[in-house]
Amino acid sequence: MNLSEDFLHFVWQFRLYAAENLQTCCEQSLRVLQSGLPNKNAGPDFMNAKLIVGETTWAGNIEIHIRSSDWYEHKHHLDKAYDNVILHVVYFDDQPVKRTDGTLIPTLELHQLIEPDLLLRYAALLENMNDFPCQPQIGDIDPFVIEGFLSRTLVERLIARSGEVFHKLESLKGNWDETFYQFLAKSFGFKINALPMEMLAQSLPQQLFAKHKNQPFQIEALLFGQAGFLAQPFKEEYPSALKKEYAYLKQKYQLNPIEPSVWKFMRMRPQNFPTLRLAQFAALVVKSNHLFAKVLAAKDHGELIGLFEDLPVNPFWNTHYHFNKATPKAELQLGRESIHNLLINTVSVFLFAYGKAMQLQNYQTRALKLLENISAEKNAVVKLYANAKVNVKNAYHSQAILQLKKNYCNEKKCLNCGIGIKILKH
Repeated sequence: MNLSEDFLHFVWQFRLYAAENLQTCCEQSLRVLQSGLPNKNAGPDFMNAKLIVGETTWAGNIEIHIRSSDWYEHKHHLDKAYDNVILHVVYFDDQPVKRTDGTLIPTLELHQLIEPDLLLRYAALLENMNDFPCQPQIGDIDPFVIEGFLSRTLVERLIARSGEVFHKLESLKGNWDETFYQFLAKSFGFKINALPMEMLAQSLPQQLFAKHKNQPFQIEALLFGQAGFLAQPFKEEYPSALKKEYAYLKQKYQLNPIEPSVWKFMRMRPQNFPTLRLAQFAALVVKSNHLFAKVLAAKDHGELIGLFEDLPVNPFWNTHYHFNKATPKAELQLGRESIHNLLINTVSVFLFAYGKAMQLQNYQTRALKLLENISAEKNAVVKLYANAKVNVKNAYHSQAILQLKKNYCNEKKCLNCGIGIKILKH
């Protein structure tokens, strides 16, 4: 089995080696008083360790390698940052190592000190062909352990997505309303049409709608025209009127519509067609001026859901999914699952990001509470963990699981995962 330095870090940090009667490779007695703290930056692997070597107490740093000769391979013998290393921990000792001044560094060889069962558990996690490494074992882990680590991965996910918000916010000169509008538009694309919806929002700043806030027809004309859906001939009155109105607004504001070919209709249910989603988005713009302020002011998840209900969608869409294609009956309103999708992917992220940016913990807490009050997402990844007996009660859990799968399971970072560590230490 190929061991990694990360595994040796894990063994050292949690003292998963035979600690009785330790000796260095020079046959000096060794007692580990403090293993030290993992160092995430450049320099030795563990800081502020405390040992007794022979009769002398040492305080300093620990460096870990598979082979002691890696010390020279990594050029540590030339780097004064490693002069404070008080113990070299290795799996195989194949060469004495020295500091820049030539003094010998005590070495501990772990090869005979690690239990074979631990090595087998480690190999079972990293070398299996399951959908995720601990798929057979995770159902036997204390739910409290799983819940604790999922809380961490959820926060990691929200922090990462907040970074995306801050990047866009910077490009929009700190305009939270415009940033929220663009992210919300992207979410209205529901993955398949997320990119064209984002392009549309970028081509049509929200402030333009403010000039037409009491004119829903003009808002519809702006959105459908900019989306490129009004360049064709029409037989019915409503789209023909939209086309005429957009021609005027396009010239007035010097607008350039996006290419209509970017929109996807194939293999979609009609209620997810981008034309109907645009009609709903236009209705949301009409209904909710200063939507982000309303999100911040909402007292609970019920009020947030209410922002996306009862949208004043134009009656034309009662009998259409497309401008030139009538249907007996169409569903005008966003379904509950679609609303939940918007709350998960935009609203909760912005509550968390705003709280982080403004150092207002209550908004971050509200983001977490919102996810607790929304049903878990239904997708292939979440189903894998649910089938493995992980309790997935709500969107708090499903979002955390998506982060767990992407950043830990797919990368096989079991040694950085609270669940993996529990399995290995079991």
